[in-house]
Amino acid sequence: MRKLVRVMVPTPAGDPLSDVRFLTVAEVATAMRVSKMTVYRLVHAGELPAVRVGRSFRVPEDAVNDYLRKSYFQAG
Repeated sequence: MRKLVRVMVPTPAGDPLSDVRFLTVAEVATAMRVSKMTVYRLVHAGELPAVRVGRSFRVPEDAVNDYLRKSYFQAG
């Protein structure tokens, strides 16, 4: 049995939800240069917030940018 997880998309005050740009899993994978399976793992693990639309997921573009910003580290 599948567990349904509801994720609230945080929006700053005065920023209507209609202004949020949502990306498909394929678009996120391309932007992050990873496989679609990796994106699905991040979504299911709760590391990347997403909204379920029918049988697919949509990820807020800001969430992808935040994830990449937080994951960045400087080597050396």
